[in-house]
Amino acid sequence: MKTYSPKPEDIKRDWYVVDAQDKILGRLATRIATKLRGKDKPEFAPHMDMGDFVVVVNAQQIKVTGDKLEQKKYYYHTGYPGGIKENSLDRMLQKKPEEVIRKAVGRMLPKNKLGRKLLKKLKVYSGPEHPHAAQQPKVIQD
Repeated sequence: MKTYSPKPEDIKRDWYVVDAQDKILGRLATRIATKLRGKDKPEFAPHMDMGDFVVVVNAQQIKVTGDKLEQKKYYYHTGYPGGIKENSLDRMLQKKPEEVIRKAVGRMLPKNKLGRKLLKKLKVYSGPEHPHAAQQPKVIQD
């Protein structure tokens, strides 16, 4: 018996919209990462982009548990000696709420070309509006 390997022309991509209002960040990110990767499809192949497009709305109304608002830190480096910088989750939610979800999902995807390609199919918006109505996205209920 031969192993089935899907062909690129056989892949059907759907659009989904997720309302992040009052959802827990990590649990929402795992659902989104699964959809982007295509692991919920029966014809999943780990070396191919099998996933769907995901639109997230109301990113600034996400919830976290415990003391993560003050204790969770996001680090980056400027490239200069001693140039490490940090932001708390609370500050990131005020400045760039879309980036919080994008980082949470991106860190659950493969760290290679495929992961970067998958992350481009994630569209995050801080408010309830999005410009992807023409794609007729399906609503994901939790």
